[in-house]
Amino acid sequence: MSADQAHPASGGIEVARVALKVDIVVIGAGQAGLSSAYHLQRLGLLPARGFVVLDQSPQAGGAWQFRWPSLTLSTVNRIHDLPGMRFADAVNTEAQVQASVAVPDYFAAYEENSHLPVFRPVKVSTVVNRGERLRVETDAGNFSARGVINATGTWETPFIPDYLGAGSFRGRQLHTRDYRQAADFAGQRVLIVGGGISAIQLLDEISRVAKTTWVTRREPEFREGEFSPEDGRAAVALVEERVRRGAPPHSVVSVTGLRMTPAIAAMRERGVLKRLPMFSDITETGVKWADGATQDFDMILWCTGFRSALDHLAPLHLREPGGGIKMTGRLATQVVNDPRLHLVGYGPSASTIGANRAGEAAARELMSYLGLLP
Repeated sequence: MSADQAHPASGGIEVARVALKVDIVVIGAGQAGLSSAYHLQRLGLLPARGFVVLDQSPQAGGAWQFRWPSLTLSTVNRIHDLPGMRFADAVNTEAQVQASVAVPDYFAAYEENSHLPVFRPVKVSTVVNRGERLRVETDAGNFSARGVINATGTWETPFIPDYLGAGSFRGRQLHTRDYRQAADFAGQRVLIVGGGISAIQLLDEISRVAKTTWVTRREPEFREGEFSPEDGRAAVALVEERVRRGAPPHSVVSVTGLRMTPAIAAMRERGVLKRLPMFSDITETGVKWADGATQDFDMILWCTGFRSALDHLAPLHLREPGGGIKMTGRLATQVVNDPRLHLVGYGPSASTIGANRAGEAAARELMSYLGLLP
């Protein structure tokens, strides 16, 4: 790729009508994409000529740049270092610094320090099979690649389950992705749906300014003490087993449960953690349970998670009848139906530490498959 064909983040990217040929395209520049790119380069692939990273976000930081302002380094789950640069060496790590500021600053410093060929904003619309190569079509032109590492994460595909009557609700419905601050809910009757970490954090904040009701599909499981490395490995192994047989992945948190932190203990003392089972219907003014009980709300906040952003891969017909994608490889990143494609940040690698390890495995396995390793 010549200098007049592509320009990094500061100036966007301009691609000729003829697809530019590279060995590997990395789609996404979050934790998983940057880790993959770092290892591609370390294994000898030349930036820009051998591989490129395409990122649709306007600046470095992946999904972190869009998180709500009250999510600080003291409240977020641990942010793991990217390979080759410590988080603490690059940015301010004071507890009250916004995660939406600190993490993007870290990623930007990492891209510059590692000399990674990240082009943005570039949105990938589709990936199609062109015989020996894969054609990656974007809003800035097309690329022809021998292999693809997909690291698009989940932020672009918020999940809201379908309930009878949802369209009739006269109040507001928001997803975690839309949340900015608790003050927006002040004085309202708010139904918070979901049993994950984000649901707990937002329930804590909103319950201080609004009347909240919390519902979950399953009884939440709170665990005392820290999760051991063995606990983490066991949870990841369960998710990995699912994707290796082509089943849709479950989140690691759904396997491990929630750790009882001092903040959650304080919520219990305040009486905030009085969970109700899921409702059966949504009405014009609220929700109805299976036993006929009803309750009115001004707002429903869906903390129901995300799904992997993989629509651009649909032309490759990767999914099994049950909706999952069958995976193989050392850390289950390689797609069985097309070994030229690795999914990093999918299934067992959908965590910051998992993305790091999977990025290295994907880079090495894909380069080996393509005959790019000495």
